[in-house]
Amino acid sequence: MDPRLQLRVQRYGWDAAATAYGDGWSAQLRPAHDMAMQLAELKPSEDVLEIACGSGLVTQRISEAVGPSGSVFATDISGEMVSLVDGLGLGNVTTGRMDAEKLDIEDNSYDAALCVLGLMYAPDPRAALREMARVIRPGGRVTATVWGERRNCGWAEIFPIVDSVVQSEVCPMFFATGAPGALVADFEAASILIEEEERQSIHLTWPDQDRFLHAAIDGGAVALAAKRFSKEARQSVEERYLASVEPYHDATGAYAIPGEFVTVRGTVAA
Repeated sequence: MDPRLQLRVQRYGWDAAATAYGDGWSAQLRPAHDMAMQLAELKPSEDVLEIACGSGLVTQRISEAVGPSGSVFATDISGEMVSLVDGLGLGNVTTGRMDAEKLDIEDNSYDAALCVLGLMYAPDPRAALREMARVIRPGGRVTATVWGERRNCGWAEIFPIVDSVVQSEVCPMFFATGAPGALVADFEAASILIEEEERQSIHLTWPDQDRFLHAAIDGGAVALAAKRFSKEARQSVEERYLASVEPYHDATGAYAIPGEFVTVRGTVAA
């Protein structure tokens, strides 16, 4: 896929998902956020860069960790997501709409960088990691979290089901960074020294069908394609997708769907 087209898909796709993302995913993604924050080991007064900040779920935690004497620069390719972070009114946070592979930031500007569940969408994840390493001061940390292996993510049928109705080209290599050893290799290719890798197996839970579908379709990576559905296409997608996750649906109507995350922390050579 043409990288320029993929970037446009990501930009306008996440613009479309912005208003539904936080409510749909904040609780479900909490374990990934917890692990990223744990490994990042942020300290008061540090200057931190966040890539793919989304609606600010992790931004708020970074802001609290570095405190009023620290700073956070939160970036995302989606202008709507950046606007949501601006709306949080965090005094030590500034924002910018940027492509992770081409950061408009001077070298050696930050103590640490985080990218939580955004690296999978970059056309070239290694280029994004090289950019993060470039803008981090020598000895600083880079932490990234991605979704794990496809076979361990019970929600993954959303991509082929949507693509069969509306070709979305959301992310043809979405699960590549979650393969065994892949994220470590990406860090190493960016000359970031590996310190730790953690793989988490969790269950993503929603209390009912409507909230699950709203999160998966309207608040996720396929939101832009969903805007092109006819009423009949939407119904078909929902029915097929619910059938794909039926094994994770209990008698109360709730869903508990397997998921996997991979988090790696590395250090930029001094």
